[in-house]
Amino acid sequence: MLKPLETGPALITGCSSGVGYATALAFRAAGFETFATARNGAALDHLRAAGCHILTLDVTDEAARRAAVEVVEKQFGAVGILVNNAGYGQYGPVEEISLDHMRRQFETNVFGALRLSQLVLPGMRRAGRGRIINVSSVAGRVSALGGGAYHASKFAVEALADAMRPEVEPFGIDIVNVLPGPIATRFEATLLRSIPDTGGQSPYLLFKAHLAQRMHAFLAPGGFGVLTAETVARIILQAAIARRPRTRYSVGFFARFGPIGRALAPDRLVDFVTRRHIRNTPLP
Repeated sequence: MLKPLETGPALITGCSSGVGYATALAFRAAGFETFATARNGAALDHLRAAGCHILTLDVTDEAARRAAVEVVEKQFGAVGILVNNAGYGQYGPVEEISLDHMRRQFETNVFGALRLSQLVLPGMRRAGRGRIINVSSVAGRVSALGGGAYHASKFAVEALADAMRPEVEPFGIDIVNVLPGPIATRFEATLLRSIPDTGGQSPYLLFKAHLAQRMHAFLAPGGFGVLTAETVARIILQAAIARRPRTRYSVGFFARFGPIGRALAPDRLVDFVTRRHIRNTPLP
């Protein structure tokens, strides 16, 4: 296992709650110089008290991205570990998701992580070491109705990681994706708010109501296969300190077995089964 002095400082995005918050605590407890970031710096006071360095960072803001990396590099040298955790889920029928909302989904989940990776790579290359950990999702391996925008963004994260990993490996840099299944965090509340309200005449009115019910049940704390933020944070830390990490860490039942089941099942069968779970007609 690598020690903090061997890796350098850790920069973690999306730390106001959930996985990011738990990850910042885990890294600090392991002895890392930990920079915890979020759009609202005031939400990070508990992490400051725990010994983390606090930065305000909106991952969609170029000036803020540059400033965050510069602060870390000035204080401790090159970023040793970048954890791209910031993100949210845009849900709803694809037809009703505006292009502005689709762009916002990709600006946060994909382009924010990609640009931060680009910004830390020169320093990592000079240091001859570094690790970028993307908090992806089983949604990046298996797509389903109602989550097209979110799933598309996570598929993009997966594709970019597979392209970048062999590109940066000669410089001593590694890229690792952590793919959790459902997690009991504030992610659900944001997801439910994201479903577009297009009025009572929407052809997807019942579909959206059933989608909200389904996702609420799917993400309920204590439900089958539902993870805690702390469980995911432990795997992220493991991916950071392993001398030779796996390229992907699938966390939980759904992340491990969902892609296998999806690969084996015909598309039309999957469509039929998932439509029964999220109907566009009144429930019997």
